[in-house]
Amino acid sequence: MKTINEILQERPIYSVNRDQTVIETVRYMAEKNVGAVPVMKENRLVGVFSERDVIKRVVARGLDPAKVIVGEVMTTKLVVAEADEHYESCLSKMRQAHCRHLPVVQEDRLIGMVSLRDLLMIDLDEKERNLEYLQSYIYMVPPGTAKKYEEQKP
Repeated sequence: MKTINEILQERPIYSVNRDQTVIETVRYMAEKNVGAVPVMKENRLVGVFSERDVIKRVVARGLDPAKVIVGEVMTTKLVVAEADEHYESCLSKMRQAHCRHLPVVQEDRLIGMVSLRDLLMIDLDEKERNLEYLQSYIYMVPPGTAKKYEEQKP
């Protein structure tokens, strides 16, 4: 079973400063092709800003994304994953928190971000491997079994 640290291998960390404007942050997210970014104050994780935040907390309220700073509209009630945590535990956390992105920390230091899609792809791979194993187990004829079967026929 994969840990979150294994999933994050060699992935860049995309983050923004809490004092950036929403428009700067949205452009950065579009450039990096991500749906959410960790929000930092100095070197400390203080929030997450996602596509949902843009819609619910900026557009739906009629705010100007060029004037609003991310720190005013980010999600601050954070659920985080630990680097050594298993992906299934993270899926469970996401389900309970109704979120699609988890910042990953190791000793209070941000080391990355995982999305629901990342975890579901890992889960699908695990299930496919288990299915292949079970199918090979069911249809495998152990060595010598066929010969014994032939000898027992009347």
